[in-house]
Amino acid sequence: MKIAQVAPLFESVPPRLYGGTERVVSYLTEELVKQGHQVTLFASGDSMTSAELVACAPRALRLDPDVRDAIPHMMVMLDKVRERADDFYILHFHIDYLHFPLFRPDAGRSLTTLHGRQDLVDHLPLYLRFPEMPLVSISDAQRVPLPRGNFMGTVHHGLPLDLHKPTFDPKGGYLAFLGRICPEKRPDRAIEIAQKAALPLKIAAKVDKVDEAYFRELIAPMIDGKQIEYVGEINESAKDEFLGQAAALIFPIDWPEPFGLVMIEAMACGTPVLAFSCGSVPEIVDDGLTGCIVESKEEAVRALPRVLSLDRRAVRQRFEERFSAARMAHDYVGVYRSLLRTTTSVHRDEEQPVRPRPTQVKANGQKSHAD
Repeated sequence: MKIAQVAPLFESVPPRLYGGTERVVSYLTEELVKQGHQVTLFASGDSMTSAELVACAPRALRLDPDVRDAIPHMMVMLDKVRERADDFYILHFHIDYLHFPLFRPDAGRSLTTLHGRQDLVDHLPLYLRFPEMPLVSISDAQRVPLPRGNFMGTVHHGLPLDLHKPTFDPKGGYLAFLGRICPEKRPDRAIEIAQKAALPLKIAAKVDKVDEAYFRELIAPMIDGKQIEYVGEINESAKDEFLGQAAALIFPIDWPEPFGLVMIEAMACGTPVLAFSCGSVPEIVDDGLTGCIVESKEEAVRALPRVLSLDRRAVRQRFEERFSAARMAHDYVGVYRSLLRTTTSVHRDEEQPVRPRPTQVKANGQKSHAD
């Protein structure tokens, strides 16, 4: 099957440091190639992939000091996808809804994975305007605010099984917080829980410009460099050590988390998760097996001994059963095939190569697609 994967341009695929959506796009793309599909990745030029890469910006926009506005770069990418659209069975978008107006005529083979929160009131009129655009949620919780959305299914994220090596006998003795420093991720909760439990906490997280004041005014004063340590933003290769040596991951969110990739990254390392019951958490954490789900800081402190006693081999085994990249790719291929079966605008044999529509030359020398 010929598939286009359209990634955000803010980070490379995979990202050098933080970047959840781009990381998932990378895992999906590589696994689809491994399974024999012909994949083209539309992404920044510094991306690395075994698929065909169409560079839509020289490098990740977040790392380019000359970039002031991302929208023009995204428009260039969408035009490149449009030029190649007839080459593919499936156009799989990971850029929210920017492509909806342009690719509405191709709704029958355009799939959009929603990676962010969907409970904002501004989203509702847009989805009502484009009801035919097929969607995939990354958790069942994510789709609750959009009961009329055209969802083709829910596909939980997955990781390559060899990406992280599990640690079954950690020596670190600390709690870990990994992700972003921002109000909805509640690093302040993580610090307070660690303080009340008298356990060290290491925070590995990036600080976006919009959250610099929050970090400076609320979080930085709580970091003493001893019990509470801030290690900054880490890359993929550092996660094995950071998560694997941790006694547990604290995931103290205070927002409708769409998925929470860090939870399954911890599980891949054999590390149990202490998470607050918001958004996707009850779908991802098997309470009492891969972690514990709590409702308050007080309950979190009481639950910590139970979390720390969980079998790390069982945590890793459950990760392998539920959250592999192979399973994720298999689920997406099922959605692709279901989409192609149900659309009336596309009649193609999935096992045959895609043949673009023939072009005709007009009198003025311009090419146009034959009807």
